[in-house]
Amino acid sequence: MEMIKSNKAIIYIKLLVTAILWGGTFIAGRVVARDVGPFSAAFLRFALACIFLLFITYKAENRLPPVKKAQVIPLILLGMTGVFSYNVFFFKGLKIIHAGRASVIIASNPVFIALFASYLFKEKLSLIQFAGIIISVSGAIVVISRGNPIEIFKGNIGLGEVFIFCCVMSWVAYSLLGKAVMKDLSAVVSVSYSSVVGAVGLSIPAYREGIVQHFSHYTTIEWLGIFYLGFFGTVLGFVWYYEGIRAIGATKASQFINFVPISAVLLAFFLLAEPITSSLVIGTLMVCAGVYLTN
Repeated sequence: MEMIKSNKAIIYIKLLVTAILWGGTFIAGRVVARDVGPFSAAFLRFALACIFLLFITYKAENRLPPVKKAQVIPLILLGMTGVFSYNVFFFKGLKIIHAGRASVIIASNPVFIALFASYLFKEKLSLIQFAGIIISVSGAIVVISRGNPIEIFKGNIGLGEVFIFCCVMSWVAYSLLGKAVMKDLSAVVSVSYSSVVGAVGLSIPAYREGIVQHFSHYTTIEWLGIFYLGFFGTVLGFVWYYEGIRAIGATKASQFINFVPISAVLLAFFLLAEPITSSLVIGTLMVCAGVYLTN
């Protein structure tokens, strides 16, 4: 009994650390995006991640599982949505807006996934879940509009916020496609192969962006940021998160995602000296409450 409690405690600690690591990706992304092009940054992140992910896949499956013909197109779509478009918008957005603000907008991902899943797959939403959607979306609007929602209707929302919202839509598409793909492939295989697809897709625009010419000019802090995004934010975060799902279930594990925007806002304040405004605090609390109710 004591050993079971100890193992569960370790899982909870790993999930909490995962949320903090994912919060840190916004800080690292902000640092990298200042001087590294969005295509180059995204390619380097996933080129690094693919090495580790394929190794983990091989160890977990004792091989690299073959892909059936019917799985090729879905895996390509996964790579182009969750890796290619998501990360290009991620780095474009973080070049313009604060890391804390971006993290709160992206934190509304689970809510939009639930909403689209309800519409496309006829998954039922309870009254509490619907209330969670309203609260979370309202919180995101508070953050996007900096506390003045009327600005949205005036068209005064910045390009950075638009890019980050495109991240949300890319992840929604990736998640919904993943529901179909993971009926035949495990989560680790799906993520590994879609990451390879995304990295290959990113290599061409990264080359045209000048990654070869600029490669030797990246600073140490930029390389550290890329390594953090690739290993800690992508590989380690993914492995620990799915360990949590396997040990305590998806519902309980997913609640730790609520700590991501909170950790990102706090880390941005301490490491990047980004201001914590009242609209950011209120929006963060609303998004976290909405995600909790929706799940």
